[in-house]
Amino acid sequence: MIDLAGRVALVTGASRGIGRACALRLAEAGADVVINYVTSQAAAMEVAGQIDALGRRVAVVKADVGEQDDVASLMEYVDEQFGRLNIIVSNAASGGFRPLLSTTVHNFEATMKTNVLALVHLVQCGLKLMTRGPGRGKVIALSSHGSHMALPMYGMIGGSKAALESLARHFALECGPKGINVNIVKAGLVETDSTRKLPGSQQMFEATKQYRSMTGDRYLQAEDVADAVLFLASSLSDMIQGETLTVDCGAGVHA
Repeated sequence: MIDLAGRVALVTGASRGIGRACALRLAEAGADVVINYVTSQAAAMEVAGQIDALGRRVAVVKADVGEQDDVASLMEYVDEQFGRLNIIVSNAASGGFRPLLSTTVHNFEATMKTNVLALVHLVQCGLKLMTRGPGRGKVIALSSHGSHMALPMYGMIGGSKAALESLARHFALECGPKGINVNIVKAGLVETDSTRKLPGSQQMFEATKQYRSMTGDRYLQAEDVADAVLFLASSLSDMIQGETLTVDCGAGVHA
């Protein structure tokens, strides 16, 4: 049983989908949780209510993690309310589904700010808090198969995820000696509000049937991804650094 009692976790984009599942899983393991959101306040408050019911301290903070000033203010709040930060889960993502041939400069900048630059802001602004202990600080960022596979209408998001994975490796090199682990969880296709909007998503979910038998003949769930995040957030992963842990029901075997 993983015990995160005494730890404080920040989960970005925690109001829905994988972020919500991660916030709840970390709280179930004993962590106090800071829920970050941008637009879905009602959903964020619902998650906070569930965490509060578990007996954990919880805070809800609106912040655009693609903006350095927002992240700096977020970290100041965490410092004032909790005095430390042990775990960062960089989950917030955006970008929209469109061909690269029709991608604009605005699309590029918006996607890279939320999906890539956010990790830079979170680590830079959170570094002092994360070195206060107890134990090693843990940074976990969420990626997807678009980082290494070409998927329809996913070029900009996929490119941002590839950049995210590279940044995590370089952050591991710089932050490891400071007592911080930086790793990636690469999630397979999970049905969320976002993936349901992906063109051809139903066909993609149907295609997963060919490999579901390897992992119990069921679809990948947000909670499965959260379990991997929980492991990397714990002391069990102290010797894992700069790696990408794939959770996809074995889909990569068929790629």
